[in-house]
Amino acid sequence: MSVVAKAMETLEEEFAVKSTQESVENASAAELHQFVIFHVEGERFAVSLSEVQEIIRVPDVVHMPLSPASLEGLANLRGSVLPVLNLRQVFRFPQALHDDSTRVVVLDHGRPIGLIVDRMANVVTVGSEQIEPASTISSSINVDFVTGIIKEKDGHSMVVILDARLIVEREFQDLLNADTLKVVRATEATVSEALKAESAVVEEDQLVSFEVAGQEYAFPIEKVKEIVQLPEHVSDVPNTASHVLGVITLRNRLLPLVSLRELFGLPRMQMTDANKVAVISPDGNSETSVGVVMDSVREVLRVRRDEMEEVPDLLRGIGPGNNIASICRLQGGRRLVSVLAAENMFDQAELDHLHNSGEDEMARSQADSVATSSSEAVDDEQFVLFILKGEEYGVHIDCVQEIVRVPSELTRIPKCPDFIEGVINLRGVVLPVVDQRRRFQLESIDRNDRQRIMVFIIGGVRTGFIVDLVTEVRRIPLNTIAAAPELSVEQKRIIRRVANLEGEKRIIMLLDVLQLLNSDEMSTISNKF
Repeated sequence: MSVVAKAMETLEEEFAVKSTQESVENASAAELHQFVIFHVEGERFAVSLSEVQEIIRVPDVVHMPLSPASLEGLANLRGSVLPVLNLRQVFRFPQALHDDSTRVVVLDHGRPIGLIVDRMANVVTVGSEQIEPASTISSSINVDFVTGIIKEKDGHSMVVILDARLIVEREFQDLLNADTLKVVRATEATVSEALKAESAVVEEDQLVSFEVAGQEYAFPIEKVKEIVQLPEHVSDVPNTASHVLGVITLRNRLLPLVSLRELFGLPRMQMTDANKVAVISPDGNSETSVGVVMDSVREVLRVRRDEMEEVPDLLRGIGPGNNIASICRLQGGRRLVSVLAAENMFDQAELDHLHNSGEDEMARSQADSVATSSSEAVDDEQFVLFILKGEEYGVHIDCVQEIVRVPSELTRIPKCPDFIEGVINLRGVVLPVVDQRRRFQLESIDRNDRQRIMVFIIGGVRTGFIVDLVTEVRRIPLNTIAAAPELSVEQKRIIRRVANLEGEKRIIMLLDVLQLLNSDEMSTISNKF
């Protein structure tokens, strides 16, 4: 470690108590002021020591869309979400790469706020006579941010005192005014009524579809508690059927794993990252959940009940036919989806045996489940998670109507608003499609097989949003969810909450689906489609 780096480490450990002794001796004992001093672009700046919570190295951050350019991103600070602001960007200084000297000054403004600075200097204590008012400074920096300057002993050097709270307010708190807030609330009420009206009229079912050996199957969405990755380690259970892969521990509960391939009499294949585990509750009781391993998850479907037919008598009792509740005929009969009857697929005695046989494994994992009793009492919410430009987002599962593949081409409609990428034919209904990257002011990418269209109802109209990748359906404990930092009007409206999964080192931005389009855009879609 270099001499400079060692010196910086010492400063970070002692900044809260260090002061300049000469300043203390010469200052008026009645009016002393303490400041933390740092460098940005060769200039020295100061903030009041009373505002500084700590000084840290630059952490890994999650970039948030629809936020000020000065926001570096959101970081995890011991379980709290820390917005990190780049002072070079605030001051319109040239940008520079972070190095070993770069630090984040964490301010305590009711909630932590971080300011990125080039390097730290020291902590000083000065008297009031050494502080000149802001009116005496001529600088390229917005004087509104400056409360005064500290005069050095040499009579020439000076340190600019910043109003850190005003900087944060200017950059982060572009809040909705009262009139706008009324419009938003009125829109929410209108959309809520529209949702109720539609759900009362349309008889539809939601399905989670997946593939096994090239065939498409589905479970009713109410049977699917969540979808998770197949873990690397699965504990074997002796004296079980060949389709039972073993048991795993999922959130302090024992979960038997069943291979649909082997349950259907198909050969077992090497597991890959594409394999997913759907946690199924056959009888609605989470105590008897089963993990069903399929080749890959396809999408969330919303199908009309008149598109679902009973299984032909000829197929009943043949192979997996006894496990099929109905068959969906989609795309004019060109696409058949077999809906599985979860309640018929598993023998209760077999499930009891699996749970009992797995108790030893649970005991060995007890170190990871010390908090079982408390975690069971923690409420949670279920979200569908997706990726945009490498960052994770989530929407409440109740808002997701379905998830479909992006067709090779979207139909462009003349004189269509710019925010609409195009339209697709979704089972005879014209679905307007919005590119979510464009909405979040992110650079565009070429269409690829991983992208999906997530379908929501906004303003009473089904609208699709293209995302880079849908990753999983999972439950997130409420105690990990907090209000998102208020960074801009549009961000405050759309991204209202964040999930801070500290143990997984993940920050997930949770979207308010009803706010993805503003009132004018919703009106345009309603009139046009």
